[in-house]
This record gives sequence, C-alpha cells and structure tokens, in this order.
Amino acid sequence: MDQLLLLLLLMLRGSGLQAEGELTSTEPGVRLVGGESRCAGDLEVRHEGEWRPVGSLTGRFSPWTLKAADVACRKLDCGSAVSVGERKESSKRSVWRIRSDCAESGSALRECAESYSSKHILNLTCSDSVRLLGGTGLCSGRLEVKSDPSNPSWSSVCEADFDQQDAQVVCRQLGCGAPSVLQGALYGEGEAPMGTKEFQCGGHESALLDCSSASERNTCSPGTAVSLTCSEPGGVQLVGGESRCAGDLELEHLGEWRPVESFYSRWTLKEAGVACKELDCGSAVSVGRREESSWRSVWGIRSGCVQSGSALRECAASRSSYLILNLTCSDSVRLLGGTGLCSGRLEVNSDPSNPSWSSVCEADFDQQDAQVVCRQLGCGAPSVLQGALYGEGEAPMGTKEFQCGGHESALLNCSSASERNTCSPGTAVSLTCSEPGGVQLVGGESRCAGDLEVEHQGEWRPVESYLSPWTLKEAAVACRELDCGSAVSVVRRREYSGRPVWEISSDCVESGSALRECAASDSSSFILNLTCSDLLFQPNISVSSSMYGVSGAQQQGFQVFRGSAFTISCSVQPQYPGGSFQLNFTSINSANNSNSEPAVNHTAHFLFPVAEPAHQGSYSCVYHVFAFSHDFSSESRLLSVTVTDPEPFIIRAVVLPLTQLLGIVGLYFYCKATRGRRPSRQEDIELDYLGVPAEEEGAQGAE
Repeated sequence: MDQLLLLLLLMLRGSGLQAEGELTSTEPGVRLVGGESRCAGDLEVRHEGEWRPVGSLTGRFSPWTLKAADVACRKLDCGSAVSVGERKESSKRSVWRIRSDCAESGSALRECAESYSSKHILNLTCSDSVRLLGGTGLCSGRLEVKSDPSNPSWSSVCEADFDQQDAQVVCRQLGCGAPSVLQGALYGEGEAPMGTKEFQCGGHESALLDCSSASERNTCSPGTAVSLTCSEPGGVQLVGGESRCAGDLELEHLGEWRPVESFYSRWTLKEAGVACKELDCGSAVSVGRREESSWRSVWGIRSGCVQSGSALRECAASRSSYLILNLTCSDSVRLLGGTGLCSGRLEVNSDPSNPSWSSVCEADFDQQDAQVVCRQLGCGAPSVLQGALYGEGEAPMGTKEFQCGGHESALLNCSSASERNTCSPGTAVSLTCSEPGGVQLVGGESRCAGDLEVEHQGEWRPVESYLSPWTLKEAAVACRELDCGSAVSVVRRREYSGRPVWEISSDCVESGSALRECAASDSSSFILNLTCSDLLFQPNISVSSSMYGVSGAQQQGFQVFRGSAFTISCSVQPQYPGGSFQLNFTSINSANNSNSEPAVNHTAHFLFPVAEPAHQGSYSCVYHVFAFSHDFSSESRLLSVTVTDPEPFIIRAVVLPLTQLLGIVGLYFYCKATRGRRPSRQEDIELDYLGVPAEEEGAQGAE
C-alpha cells in the first residue's frame, strides 16, 4: 500500500499535477486565491474542515504586516513577502481572525485561527521565484532561485553567474530598493544545491526569470553563493516640527506617504530611538501624540515589531486614526553603545542639515559641556565622564573644543575653539547621565508599598496593569529602583476614573531598559499595585557586664571576667511591629549555635549569668519579622567577646593604689619631722617645692 502511494505521488509530480498540501505549501491547508499566480491573492486557511479567507484586522487586534505576510509566503513555498493589503467586500462574511504576532511566533496558521466576521479580506503578494534567507530583514540575505514556479526546487546562485544588473532585478522583484552590497557567502552557505543558470539581465526587468540565461552550471567553489543586501524602499521623515529632527513621524510604504498612528501602536522612547537612528537624527528625546480633528489613513507600527530590529516598513499595517505620533530627536548629539538612552560614547553632528558624526576628544570636553549634553538628551545630571568607557567607535576624532558655561540648551549653542585633527587612542569621550524623573509607590502602608507611579516627560502618572500585565520579575526592577528590597506581590487595582496612565510593557522592562524608556501614554481603569519587602535596618549589638571590663565602647571586641555576668543586647530601629531576635554564636572549638528572644519594643536581651571560656567567640544579632505574608531578616555586624582571668586585674587594681598611699604617708611624716627648726637654704627650696612658704614655717617655729 505504501509503495502504491509513493508511486502515485511520483506520477503526480511527473505530470505537473499537484496533490493538495504536498507541493503547493509546506503547511497543509494554506493557499492564495484570486491572484495572477498561485503566489498572489487572498489568503485562505482550512481550519476545522472549512476553507475561509483571513480577515484584515483593525482595532486593537494586531493587523498583518510584511513580517507576518512573509511567514505565510514561506509556508506556501512562495519566496518572500512583497506586499500586504486588503480587499473590501460588499458585506460581511465568515473569516478567520489570525493575529500577526501569532503567525510570526512560528505557530501553524490554523493554530492561530479564530472564527470572526468581516468584509475586509487579507490580500498578499509573494516574490514567487526568488528569496533572501538568513539576512537581517526582508531585503538582505543569501539568494535562492526557483527556476520552475510550478515545481518548487530552490537553488543557490554562483557569484560568477551574477552581476549588478541581476541584483537590481532581484531587489525590484522583492519590493526593495537598489542593491547596496553584493558579496559571496556574506549570510552563510545554506543547504540549497549550487546548480542554477547564469542570468543575463539588463537591469530593467521586473523579475529574474524574465532575464535571458545561459547554460546551467553544475557546481561552484565553496563560499561563492551570492549574498545580497538591497536598500530599504520608501523613506522616513518628521514633518511640522522646528527642525528636520522633530515633528509628526511619516513613513513611505507601498508607494504611499502616511503618518504613523499613536493609539494602538503605543511607542516608547525605545521605538522612537529606532526612528531617530533611521533619520540620522541622534537619540530620542521625547515621544508624544497629536490629535487631529478627523480620522485619516495611517500606518500602524507595533512597538514589539520595531524592538525586534525589523525595518519600519516591515512593521507597518494599514489603519485609520486621529492620533498621530510626534517625535523629537536630539539632532546634533547622540550616545552610542551604552546601557540605555542616557549613557554611551558621545558623537556630535556639527551641521544638522548635513549629518556627519564625529567623536569628541577627552581633552576638549569638561563637566560643563557634559551638563549641556545630558540636558539636550532629556537626561539628568552627568554622573560619569570617562574616555573610551563604551568603546572607541568608528566615527573620526576631529571635532571642535567646546567651551560651555553649563546653562546652554544645546551643545552647538556653546562657543568653540579651533578644530583638533586627532586625539590619542582611548580618549574618545564616554558619558553617563543620570536617569531623569523618578519612581514612587503611593497610597500604601509604607513608602515601599502602593500604586506604582512614574515621572516621565515632566508628568507623574500611575502605571496601568491591563494591557501589560506585570509579574514579580518586572516588579523586582521597580523595587530595586526604589531601594526597597525584593518584590513581594504585584496586583492590579481597579478604579473608574479612566485617567491618563503610563503603559509599561513587561517585555521592555525585562530587557533591562529604564522604566521611563518603556513608558507609553494611555488611559486605563486598572492600576498596578506593588508591595516590596523594604530594606530592613541593620540591628545593633552591644555588651554590658557586672564587672569592669576592657572598654565596652570598643565596638569590635569586649572582654569579660570569668565568673562574672554579662548581657548581649540586640536592637533595631522601628519599621514593623513585633519580630524576634536570634543571637548567633561562633567559636573555634564549637559548632555554631543560636538562641531566640521576642523583640519587645524592638529590643531583646540575652543574659549570661556566669562567664565561661566556652562563651568566648563571635556574636551577631539577626532580626526576623513577618510582613506582607513573607519572612524577612537582617543581620548585625560581628562582635568578638573574650573571657579573661580576673587575677592580673586584681593585682593591678590593689598594688597601684597602695603604693600611692604609702608615698603620701611618707611625705606627711617627713614634713612633720622638719617642724621646729629653721630650715637651711636648701630646705627652703624643698619646702617651696612642697608648697609651704619658708617665712611662714620659720614664724611658726619661733612661736
């Protein structure tokens, strides 16, 4: 039976017929219908035994982008995605709703399908006979060609069989811009066989298979499979602002300029930084929204797609909105290679109208200059100014020496000295500015519990918890910023005001970005409420004894006499009610042991009635408290206790006072014996030394 089935498949392949799901698609139950070829038309999916078109979604559901369309094209074995659009029918019909993020995740399309009704049908065009694999986006990668679209069989192209005119045709066929890099094995060797025809294009053809070709080459040398990088088509611009680096963000996609909407897309400073980089406009300073009087056609660009490193046009989907995305970039300064928007290697663009970036020499830059740069970037005060902290970079080291007073709003507003041509290696300025704004928890039992609020763009707002649910992992980031220990709980609190909030996605926080870099404007009735453990104060430890010891004020050690009583006291500043103290003891001759006492007024006393050598060792107090359904603890410093023999102390304490007493008595009898006779001159001197005037002594003798 198996052999018969195999024979049938071979007959179908040989006759040019296609068994459904075998040759047309790498995933059964996916097809394009109604187009000029099997690689163009309305996308249809068979799910639960029924073929339906896929709806072109609007609203909060993620619409299809070129990235998602590319997934479908590859499942159809149809090369790369060239365009994604919609076809509007006269009335609603049953369709499958498939979110683009589900399709991009690698799931089978039928696994992402939900029943829905719509009159907007998703329409795709794939490249059919050419594709680029292993690149950084849809316009770069290792070139593979399918010479017979009806019988998919992909092969690599030999470098010797491909030239610049051929590359122009491939880039055009893929919907990309002009070729910029043509190189062998730049994106790897791949697994496709190296046996394709030599193409002879004039450069004007619309598809590679339209070009004439020479005889097929059977093999090529290793490392010579063609890798191709095409430029991104269309463009990006900011319009309506004070400079070319500020204003409404507009994108040219599928031959049409439209603004980017800011309601569903929810851009943060991280995504804005991608656009600023594409515009060669430095770093992102602010991201906001502008409200228009009516709805218009816009491009929706999901923030997650931009953060993945995709080109903006790959993330664009058709929408309608009245909220337009507005950006401000730093224009003439930027920080590269740092841990966020406020740190990195400094580069300066002296002519914003004609971008040309250069590094800054350490000798030409001081603290006042750094203050201006941090202010221009929307960051806080400079905290670290150091050469080559974030690498050397590739920009030339030929910039002017800046002479700022520290009050200027932009670095180019400062006066400057003559230009320096070169600097020593390792002296390119690296700068770290503090993060602006702040984070706080309000409305809770302590400063480490309550609703999370973030100050961003000069405005305090709570953080919403509906669209971006946080876990203890993200809450721990906020607790650390608050210097509040560990995250204990994260819940959402509902209120009915619908006030403005900051949406901060959990993915952005987990990436290590500062909270304000992840904030997007929104309104919500669900507020994020956190409880952090707080940082417990360190307990104090002290010792007192019933007998005089060796200076108890010496904090690192204390001596007690064997047989005497001593007390070790533990105390802590009030934070939480109750709790207990554990006294830990470690000595050389015995294992660790401990005793516990409840904390009374945040204090506990441990009494040792008779000091023994076994009590000699190191002690520490550990404070334990149960709060917010969790146990927390904090340990004091170590205190050394030494038990000594009292005899040397007794000898010293008795003999010294006795010696002093005998000296005083001897002096008394000496003075008494000298009364009644006139002292000689030498004795006068001695009496004077003893404080007895000689004349007075003589007068007393005469009497």
